[in-house]
Amino acid sequence: METAHSDTSGGAALSEPRVHFRMTRFIMEAGVKLAMRSIPIATACTIYHKFFHEISLEAYDPYLVAMSSIYLAGKVEEQHLRIRDIINVSNSYFHPGSEPLELDSRFWELRDSVVQCELLVLRALRFQVSFQHPHKYLLHYLMALKHWLNRYSWHRTPVAIVAWALLRDSYHGGLCLRFQPQHLAVAVLYLALQVYGVEVPAEEEAEKPWWQVFSEDITKPIIDNIVSDLIQIYAMDTEIP
Repeated sequence: METAHSDTSGGAALSEPRVHFRMTRFIMEAGVKLAMRSIPIATACTIYHKFFHEISLEAYDPYLVAMSSIYLAGKVEEQHLRIRDIINVSNSYFHPGSEPLELDSRFWELRDSVVQCELLVLRALRFQVSFQHPHKYLLHYLMALKHWLNRYSWHRTPVAIVAWALLRDSYHGGLCLRFQPQHLAVAVLYLALQVYGVEVPAEEEAEKPWWQVFSEDITKPIIDNIVSDLIQIYAMDTEIP
């Protein structure tokens, strides 16, 4: 497999955040090819981030950890995946256009590695692999916001589509570990509204800002920190091939 720390363009070794960006991009693309739902993909990314929050990046092959995270997330979220499918999708990711692997010694070695790595991940995370994701909160907030805004503003701008895209992209970084799910949902919605200049009606007359109606303990600095982290993620996206 490709060495995660090396830059395929021949440049210097990737920094740790860039390695994690590349690995979670792999998880998301593989997840789409495996027809995984959004929550299992988010769980796989969270498992991956949480593992390397506990364990040094130098200790294990991050691609193998990513594959095992996908396999484990399928079990956690009850969307069971065959290891063979994960291996073949991963192989096609590294070698586009290649045929599925034969059931030879190389395949069985890789299969055993994924299974053993899954057990390693479970032990490292102390079997705590069930997470509360922002998705249900964002869905609830979008439904409420749709009733607050006038119909023209809602249909004129793709606020909902952009908010979901921002939430998905947040998993390229470790935001899922650093922030509460409700706060992440509010922040991506806040940024989506800002991007299109959409104002929530009666905001100035309200006793508190709309985002505090959704989450009482969120503050503007928390929103700003999440937005700043998202911007850094998009900056990395332009730098990594």
